[in-house]
Amino acid sequence: MSDANSGQPAPDFDRMTRDIADVPAVEVITTVAVHLMSAAAVNLGLAEEGPQHKDLDEARKLISALAGLITASATEISSFHAAPLRDGLKSLQLAFREASAVPDEPGQGPGEKFTGPVF
Repeated sequence: MSDANSGQPAPDFDRMTRDIADVPAVEVITTVAVHLMSAAAVNLGLAEEGPQHKDLDEARKLISALAGLITASATEISSFHAAPLRDGLKSLQLAFREASAVPDEPGQGPGEKFTGPVF
């Protein structure tokens, strides 16, 4: 079966569903967390091209989503997996504070409603 618009074979959704069912939840959670961390770092200007991609509004959203994910899943994925994610989150929160021209009040920074104030 092919996709009528591109002439490419249509995706095998049944196979894709079976494949994702075989992936442990901890792997899905940590993979999503790493993607959120990477995107936040780029938006904080921490990538090679730095300031070219800096967007603190986007970084705030990504860090908040990351904080929610880590906080909600920490007890499910064990501290072995959660601890490095928390460390990465804290580093991003501190980098956000440093990058902001007008820093947020303690407890008001991105994700701090989930993690508490970061200093």
